[in-house]
Amino acid sequence: MKQQTLNGSWHLYQADKTDPIPATVPGCVHLDLLASEKIPDPYYRDNELKTMWVGETDWLYRRQVTVPAEFLEHDRVLLRCEGLDTLATIRLNGQEIAQTDNMFRTWEFDLKSALQAGDNEFEILFASPVKYAQQRLAERNLPAWTDEKVLGGNWMRKAQCNFGWDWGIRQVTSGIWRDISMVAFNTARLTDLYIRQDHTTAGQVDLSCEISTEHVTEDPLTAQVTVTRNETIVTETNLPLNRATKSISLTINDPQLWWPNGMGAQPLYQVAVTLLDETGQQLDSITKRIGLRTLKLVRQADEWGESFHFEANGVPFFSKGANWIPADQFTPRLTDDWYTRLLSDAAAVNMNMLRVWGGGIYEADIFYDLCDRLGLCVWQDFMFACGTYPSFDEDYMATVKAEAEDNVRRLRHHASLALWCGNNELEQGLVAETWTESTMSWADYGKLFEKLLPDVVTRLNPETDYWVGSPHTPQGNRYDFNNPNSGDAHIWNVWHGKEPFEFYRTCMHRFNSEFGFQSFPEPRTVYGYTEPQDRNVTSYIMEHHQRSGIGNSTIMHYMLDWFRLPTAFESTLWLSQIQQGMAIKYAVEHWRRTMPRGMGTLYWQINDCWPIASWSSLDYYGRWKALHYMTRHFFAPLLISGVEDSATNQVELHVTSDLLTEQVGQVRWQLTTVDGDLIEQAEATAQIQPNQNNRLDTVDLQPHVEVYGVRNLMLWLTLTVADEVVSTNLVTLSRPKHLELAAPTISTNLTKIDSRQYQLTLTSDKPAMWVWVMLDNHDAKLSDNFLHLYPNHPLSLTITVEQPTTLAKMEQNLQVSSLVDTYR
Repeated sequence: MKQQTLNGSWHLYQADKTDPIPATVPGCVHLDLLASEKIPDPYYRDNELKTMWVGETDWLYRRQVTVPAEFLEHDRVLLRCEGLDTLATIRLNGQEIAQTDNMFRTWEFDLKSALQAGDNEFEILFASPVKYAQQRLAERNLPAWTDEKVLGGNWMRKAQCNFGWDWGIRQVTSGIWRDISMVAFNTARLTDLYIRQDHTTAGQVDLSCEISTEHVTEDPLTAQVTVTRNETIVTETNLPLNRATKSISLTINDPQLWWPNGMGAQPLYQVAVTLLDETGQQLDSITKRIGLRTLKLVRQADEWGESFHFEANGVPFFSKGANWIPADQFTPRLTDDWYTRLLSDAAAVNMNMLRVWGGGIYEADIFYDLCDRLGLCVWQDFMFACGTYPSFDEDYMATVKAEAEDNVRRLRHHASLALWCGNNELEQGLVAETWTESTMSWADYGKLFEKLLPDVVTRLNPETDYWVGSPHTPQGNRYDFNNPNSGDAHIWNVWHGKEPFEFYRTCMHRFNSEFGFQSFPEPRTVYGYTEPQDRNVTSYIMEHHQRSGIGNSTIMHYMLDWFRLPTAFESTLWLSQIQQGMAIKYAVEHWRRTMPRGMGTLYWQINDCWPIASWSSLDYYGRWKALHYMTRHFFAPLLISGVEDSATNQVELHVTSDLLTEQVGQVRWQLTTVDGDLIEQAEATAQIQPNQNNRLDTVDLQPHVEVYGVRNLMLWLTLTVADEVVSTNLVTLSRPKHLELAAPTISTNLTKIDSRQYQLTLTSDKPAMWVWVMLDNHDAKLSDNFLHLYPNHPLSLTITVEQPTTLAKMEQNLQVSSLVDTYR
């Protein structure tokens, strides 16, 4: 099989204009306009408003292609488009080849009648998605949640957040966003490889490889199937092929099982199929990388209702992770290195699951490859979110079916794939008995999410479970979408409902697939999209980079509840991050303590698509917010935590374990004043049972409250296993704003490991809360940050800078702050 790429240089034309603009494929119109300085950066200040016209305009891509005569001599010559965004008309040498309407599909079209030897001209005209959406809405309204959106996007098979979201920019894209090529072949080609696993027999895994081909002749063919691991052949065989799909079985003895992050290793096997003609010449090949595992959603009756948890290789595990959105509004500029950085940062903080949210895209192959390698299980939404959809339209349903088939086939072999989910939040108020101004009918909802999509999954990937929507209650009243006894829940009572952080401790839901709290990015990020006059959280530009209608005011509302009012703009940004981390810590620690009733927390959200105040723990540039550092602690395999009771002034001590074996640990608590004077301490041995929460003891602080008062006490918790501190925590009986903290003196000792790594030792003379380290003019990643320093106990961190530097420059740029610096 021959392939001639059409990636690379094209020319872009605004409709009805003749001036060419250099274009790069894969790409999109916005990126080409940016490269040619035809538009300002939409991410800076309010330039978004100056560039919205791009989505309201038709655009033409044009390219000259030279085709050798021998290429045309093949039996089949096809145009293969792996991503056209979205309303495209394709012409070759003036002849219309096809029209497309779905950015999520892979399209193939026959070129034999239009392609010629020598010079050829391809044209792809992209119609304005905004105008199309307006036209369809005028024909029939499709209800959707409208905050910060260009309306009508739910009429199109296009990333829904492209039209704006309550964290997203409104930049509606067009373009050839994934690879495009011409494919030519004789005799036959491979069209699919479906690999199924059977783990029934101990000590082996049986593979069934279903091989699909497209034939243009009757010539006999052979498929050569080889399984390797670490470039060593594990097993191989040959299979004669005819026009029909054929299956062949192989056995892997002594299989090395794939496990989610934190449960074991992630060994991967490579399954390669080579298609040979009768002379032994290679015609085509397909390679897929798999992990040997079972990965199931377990729903069964229990004492609380119905379970909702995942099992890997028969072992239940608590799902720890976050929701993933597209990592850039202009996704074609995302690189493999950028995906590697973001996903490695997820695994580094003990996550084992990411939910690919349904308002974005089916991610690039590299995303799932990395999740396989890192042990990040993937909850995969189909691309429907926060709106109603025209399931009454036959053409729409046909393209959705093809979209689902394409992506199920593309992703089903991945070891990380844990679940297919129909949609995001439609059952959260967008479905009713009939169509109304704000809802679709249950009947039309069922056609898409209870019939079409599950049928595709059952037919093409029955090994992976399907869940109709998130959130969803499978028992009882379906309108009770956050029922705590079954299904999954989106807990937004704090952010949207203004409940206190302590509210999370009342929630006993089975699986919390969304919940979150916002923060601002760090100053360096904010300074990238503002001018000095913008740097106040109530300024026009700061509010423009906030898409939740209640956003900045809600951050400040809770800040006044919990903290002393910060005295500077930068302090406000940093303190918002501390507050965000504290909010999510309240929730996650509680839900981990509810094991095995509650078995999952995926906070909203891990990443951003542009620089903005949002719920993310990694900002648009991948900089770790305080939440991401705190995540490493509250998602740790062993977690020590305390639950304070303000009525009795007692603190319950808990150790939660995700490990699969029993551990013996030492639990130590130390009670000090806010000045650091030790009042009382105790230590005990704990038998930590595996894969569950262990309630240990209750510490009665009432006698000390009578002497010192609630505002003067700090309870420090430490868990040590095999002489290593594996978890620490801090409990207070008063909110931080009421603690009379002394200003600590924090000494630093910085030593060089190499040109990019340094060790920093911090020592404080007084209790210091949420100590954070930053470097002026340097992007750096720390082994820990935003931590509590016990007085006169040195704590060492590793700092890794992105660019090599000297010890002298590091010392010059190093800054260390703590909570009291935000208000003093």
